[in-house]
Amino acid sequence: MISYEYPLNERIRTLLRLEDLYQKLAHFLRGEAPQDHHVALQTLFEILEVASRADLKVDLVQELERQRQILLSFRNNPEISEEALSGALYEIEQASSSLLAMAGKIGQYLRENEWLMAIRSRATIPGGVCQFDLPSYHYWLNRDPEQRRSDLGGWCHPLMPIRDGLTIVLRLLRASGRPEMQLARAGTYQLMMAGRSAQMLRLRVSPADAVVPEISANKYALNVRFMLSETVLRPRLAERDVQFELTFCSL
Repeated sequence: MISYEYPLNERIRTLLRLEDLYQKLAHFLRGEAPQDHHVALQTLFEILEVASRADLKVDLVQELERQRQILLSFRNNPEISEEALSGALYEIEQASSSLLAMAGKIGQYLRENEWLMAIRSRATIPGGVCQFDLPSYHYWLNRDPEQRRSDLGGWCHPLMPIRDGLTIVLRLLRASGRPEMQLARAGTYQLMMAGRSAQMLRLRVSPADAVVPEISANKYALNVRFMLSETVLRPRLAERDVQFELTFCSL
């Protein structure tokens, strides 16, 4: 099954964007080639841009504290594993402490690095980081892979509390819903929200159906149109019944 997630507010949209960027960063950090580490550095710049929301750290700390209080209410519940509960509480407390220890504006240490900011400004220009544009960057890309990885690790490490915090929040959000099978007749599905509260929708579709959901939603209604998977022709509605799994997620 292929999962599609649709955020219903700006806060969750930001967390999903950052999750995707952190996963990409981890992938390219493991590489050995200069091109891998170039993409890793560009991804770090994107994380800096998205994470610069002034209230992101506060949002994460507040949400983690809210979840901690909810978990504490399960203490001494015979149906809940005390060991699992203690582990979850410890993870939340560690993530909160790391976030609170982040001093100043997120990523300020990167903005104060003139060498990195020169690369960042050139990277916005198509082909702007060629060796003749940034010879010092060309030298860095030709250094030993372990040295490059060490530098990247040093630049990335102070931003890891953001990753750890959002990972917990999104994991709890995804686990909050109960999936239900639905049927889109002639490729179209509509549901009146009727006061239903949700922060994110999750759709799961079989790859064998070869369709892509186009989702639109607000507090009144959810609309899903399943389009044929096209990479050349203009997308068209799949005019056949499509079975899919739908989950409403809310913290």
